[in-house]
Amino acid sequence: MESQLRGKLVTMAKVPEVSCSIARSLGVLGERWTFLILREAFLGATRFAEFRDRLGVAPDVLSDRLTTLVDYGVMEREPYRDPGTRSRTGYRLTPAGRELQVILGALQQWGDRHLPWPDGPSMLRRVRGTDCPVHVGFVDELGREVRPADVTMIPRDKSREK
Repeated sequence: MESQLRGKLVTMAKVPEVSCSIARSLGVLGERWTFLILREAFLGATRFAEFRDRLGVAPDVLSDRLTTLVDYGVMEREPYRDPGTRSRTGYRLTPAGRELQVILGALQQWGDRHLPWPDGPSMLRRVRGTDCPVHVGFVDELGREVRPADVTMIPRDKSREK
């Protein structure tokens, strides 16, 4: 399977050919290091060495994950050059990548609640400019929060892929 993504031909080997959006998304995002790379990108990391040093990830694994994120439009490469050095490649989140902040927040919220650290959360979620706490939740089309117990998932067909 191949697709045109951001003007280039990409072999979609990591994304299964199934109708389930969750399965397709996990083809790109479903590896542990991927979410940790995204966490660091949200905290300001842009350079390969920053990701490697902050995470302690093997360079080949980091390179593979960054390539996947670029290939699928989650991050994009941008050249940079420090004075007196050769040109290098940095990475920054695309709009699609910035949308993943909600998923990272939901994972953190779940971990804080169900796998709490003795010293409390490692990060707080606050509204910029007001410092008011926020949480991740479902919101209806009128902007009202909906309790998870009041949300139902409705399959579109009975022959869902796993």
